[in-house]
Amino acid sequence: MDQDIVMRARVQLLSANRRVVRGTEGLRIYRLLTQVQPEVYGSKLAYVLVEASLSPLVQELPEQRLALLDEAVAVASALGTANPYRAEVLAKALAARRELEGRQRRGM
Repeated sequence: MDQDIVMRARVQLLSANRRVVRGTEGLRIYRLLTQVQPEVYGSKLAYVLVEASLSPLVQELPEQRLALLDEAVAVASALGTANPYRAEVLAKALAARRELEGRQRRGM
């Protein structure tokens, strides 16, 4: 991993001056930093992925929404059981995935 890219992502995160950076910027930053420190950034990535799946940009794209939620579930599942946010973000990702699947079944 290129350390300059990692450092730039950390600086962007700090300069955002928010607890969680959302949107495409957050996805990019957390995806990168989760590769380096999954226990630190994985829960935020999972959270932002679930939020992204609810975005109007993908509202009419169920396959993309499902892909975002699958990624959120995978990231949250990979967190260690000692991670204090694991259960919360995993439950949120699984609930969002179940809701999407239910909507898809009702729409068929």
